[in-house]
Amino acid sequence: MATFQYIAKDSAGNEVRGQIEAADRNSAIMSVRAQGLLPTALGEVKSAAPAPQPESKPTRARKGGLAPAPAKKKSGLNMDIKINLKMPAFLRGKIKTKVLTQFTRQLATLVNAGLPLMRGIEVLKRQMKDAQMAEALTGISENIAAGGTFSEALTAYPKIFDNLYVNMVKAGEAGGVLEVVLARLAEFAEKSEKIKNKVKGAMIYPIVVLLAAIGITGFLMVKVVPQFKQVFEDMLGGAALPGITQFVMNVSEWVQANWLVLVVIGFALTVIKKIVAKTEKGAYLFDVMSLKMPITGTLVQRTAVSRVTRTLGTLLSSGVPILQSLTIVRDTTGNRVVSKALQNVHDAVKDGEGMTEPLSQCKVFPPMVTSMVEVGEETGALADMLTRVANTYDDEVDNAVAGMTAAIEPALIIFLAVVVGTIVVAMFLPMIKIISSVSGGGGVGT
Repeated sequence: MATFQYIAKDSAGNEVRGQIEAADRNSAIMSVRAQGLLPTALGEVKSAAPAPQPESKPTRARKGGLAPAPAKKKSGLNMDIKINLKMPAFLRGKIKTKVLTQFTRQLATLVNAGLPLMRGIEVLKRQMKDAQMAEALTGISENIAAGGTFSEALTAYPKIFDNLYVNMVKAGEAGGVLEVVLARLAEFAEKSEKIKNKVKGAMIYPIVVLLAAIGITGFLMVKVVPQFKQVFEDMLGGAALPGITQFVMNVSEWVQANWLVLVVIGFALTVIKKIVAKTEKGAYLFDVMSLKMPITGTLVQRTAVSRVTRTLGTLLSSGVPILQSLTIVRDTTGNRVVSKALQNVHDAVKDGEGMTEPLSQCKVFPPMVTSMVEVGEETGALADMLTRVANTYDDEVDNAVAGMTAAIEPALIIFLAVVVGTIVVAMFLPMIKIISSVSGGGGVGT
């Protein structure tokens, strides 16, 4: 007989943890289910000195962690987990989004098919080709086997599983719908990656054109234009240059004299931006600017609304209380302006008010969103209304990305044509004047 530690949900959706003895894993799962519980995690306790133990009664998990285990239960496995969690952070760098998305989608499928979470992680770990992800799954599996929750295990790998991922998993565990949340997380990642790839693909040609034009323009301003200046001075005999030509000449001289200053200024601005962005006020200011930008601001707002409504709708439909749902969504928006607005909504709901009024006052959510929320509150179908809003804004985000990327290319080409064309025209105007002088007067200066 072996001892297994389990995490399960009762009929009310409350988390229950305990230990049980069984011949094997499948028998342990059946025993837990026989108690009217739905197991979400189960692992064998490998004690250094195993001894028969009577079946213990399930214990409710205390707020903030597991109930303390007796000292005699301490095993070498716990020591291994501590060592794993102390692994240097730089060894757990970010992995490709595709790897994380694939893992999430496959885990959701396995859990939805009835496979225990621990078993699903073990299956995916064996077929994982990414070394970093495989190492993370090993640590996660050991942590869960020692009695921790899936979300608690994920927090040991912040560079792989971000705050949104961890909080969504925590919500899935709280609501007993882990497979639904994992599927939603996979959809989030797939949608984000799709939009990112679409933008990257649309930007390849303009970026290549821009870099080539910058290089050509710099070469003209530093090497070619100064030579034309000497030619014009010799052939025009000190006559005044056209205004546009004189302007290009002045810019060329300034660039030659101050190119190092330009490099230093660019570097300094980059460093200052990063420093300011790390402060609370600076980060809030940048988030405000991201929402107010003329072209991209609308896209940022629609993306934020889509994420907030999708996440909140999923949490509420999973049975998570409204205040807890608002707190989780507030911490996963990625934008401090939206987080502040959700905090105001949270405070209003906590005081017994509805969500509609604080949403309309924050000026972040469009009127359509507040109207749908109001209808949802009145009809008792808030989760459904939020999901509908998210679907609508997902389509609007796709349309906004398509429109923006379609407009960038011609706008950039026109801008570059004006810049390069101005230099070319500025150089040709004096040449025309010289040719006219030569054909009309037999030569310049005669």
